[in-house]
Amino acid sequence: MSETLPYRLIATDLDGTLLGPAHTVSARTRAALAAATAAGAAHIVVTGRTVPVARHILDDLGYQGLAVCSQGAQLYHAGEHRLLTSVTLDRKLAVLALEKIQAEIGPLALAAARDGLDGEILFGPGYRMGYDMEPASVTDPDAFWTAPISKLYIQHPRLDDDALADAARIAAGGLVGVTVAGTGLVELLPLGLTKATGLSLAARRLKVTAADTIAFGDMPNDIPMLEWARHGVAMANAHDGLKTVADEITASNAEDGIAVVLERLFPIASR
Repeated sequence: MSETLPYRLIATDLDGTLLGPAHTVSARTRAALAAATAAGAAHIVVTGRTVPVARHILDDLGYQGLAVCSQGAQLYHAGEHRLLTSVTLDRKLAVLALEKIQAEIGPLALAAARDGLDGEILFGPGYRMGYDMEPASVTDPDAFWTAPISKLYIQHPRLDDDALADAARIAAGGLVGVTVAGTGLVELLPLGLTKATGLSLAARRLKVTAADTIAFGDMPNDIPMLEWARHGVAMANAHDGLKTVADEITASNAEDGIAVVLERLFPIASR
């Protein structure tokens, strides 16, 4: 791999970043990524989506490499359709965390992502999911705890995402990680787990480091990843919290913000 490359690893979030408003990747962005990888850089997807929810997008991209999924909990080899590593949320801690949060702010709507290549998303009463997925509705609360889970999703009838996340951290931040991954997506994770955790693991496998990495994102769950990378880029449509830690703000996901940066760094991309 050439030592003259500006970056050897390009890490991109999916929703709101690599994916446009129609949940597709534009021809311009595909071309920019293809040119960068042809020059010798590696592209890695780092997403909050679990493997089952991300897999169809990766397949559509023709993506064959490693992907960091479920906020860093899962390392997936897309070319081999194989789960390499998986971290699960301790269910007893999750139950205790939920009890503490609800004791402070009242009842929550709940969903849970089951672990594994084919793990279902279980939806409790009142939970509204924006992802393009096929949920499995449950009415018995005990159903959430009958198999390993990678994370929980919580919603509140009155609090917005940032306020809910803040309340959850105050009530249960010593038990679980809390992040905002998108509109309506406040997630409870294994304590200490972030996208940076999974990305650093993938980077070691690829024999690159944070100093070799440029990262793109749009939501608070991308903050650890942008802080870990040598250069962090926020999309114009990004959450204000991410923009404050980014080294650069590019165009929005609707305006090929990733391509704008890569065409500058890898000039062949603009030919």
